[in-house]
Amino acid sequence: MQILATLANPHRMRVLAALTAQRNYVSRLARELGISRALLQVHLRKLEAAGLVTAHLEVAADGKSMKFYEVRPFALQLTPETISDAARTLSADEKGSTE
Repeated sequence: MQILATLANPHRMRVLAALTAQRNYVSRLARELGISRALLQVHLRKLEAAGLVTAHLEVAADGKSMKFYEVRPFALQLTPETISDAARTLSADEKGSTE
């Protein structure tokens, strides 16, 4: 389950929480979260790939383009079965392998 894997990262949880409050563009969101724009872009791409956020390019009055991100509505039902399905997708490192 890609959504669970995506939400397993605390940075992505913080990004999603911030975007729940209001849509935002990368530079301002990076400042608010205290992370680099490059790192934020990585997390936004993963959130977008999982279908949790969408992006819209807008042109300001001064001609500057800004990409705004916002949360897509979603509902996630967790059951023992969905957790079991998600666990089967984990790599050996994520399963806590000691090898």
